[in-house]
Amino acid sequence: MSGPSASPARGVRRIELATADPEPIADFYAHLLGWVVLAEPDGAFTGWVGDRLAARVHPGEDGYRVVFAGAGPRGLRAGASVDQGRVLHGPWAPGPRAGEPCWVEFTGAADDGYWTGELGWEARTPDERFTLYDTPGEQPRAVAGRLVGERQRWTCYFAVPDTAKTAALAAETGGEVLVPPTEVPTGLVASIADPAGAVFAVLQDPPGWGGTWSTQPAAP
Repeated sequence: MSGPSASPARGVRRIELATADPEPIADFYAHLLGWVVLAEPDGAFTGWVGDRLAARVHPGEDGYRVVFAGAGPRGLRAGASVDQGRVLHGPWAPGPRAGEPCWVEFTGAADDGYWTGELGWEARTPDERFTLYDTPGEQPRAVAGRLVGERQRWTCYFAVPDTAKTAALAAETGGEVLVPPTEVPTGLVASIADPAGAVFAVLQDPPGWGGTWSTQPAAP
């Protein structure tokens, strides 16, 4: 199936991480983010925060993939896809706890028409550096963000209680801090590469999905 969903994607179904050697990478995230890691029969590992799945780490080489919840499974650009099922992470899901996904952001060309067309979103630009993708309707909420950049990819943000301590721990345990703790409109963030090179971000104590964007809903 191709083309946009009949209804807008209201959040993330799951986060996947494809890496050559999943077990030590899953252990890295367990130590860094506090996941409870469970081994799966297919050589994958799942990371849990309480009763909610934070991410699935499985054999492969593609890095992170963001899977949005929508009608009809299909692939999208830049490591994203759509699958049927319940939204686990997003503006209408329970608030993110430490270790859980708390935001997703696309970096690449300003091709907003593709994402709004495929996922039923509306685009707004609260800051000249940044675009937000909202669900349409009487109560629009931000589902994802977009930054202009050279490399096209989706980045998953994980909630942490202390961005600086998490970045320091990542560096001590085989990761690399690509962008040190920095205050941005979303909140206090850091960009990190895990020991296999997959890039993710952490966001300090977000009040909701999207950090400070969750407290600034779009005007209807």
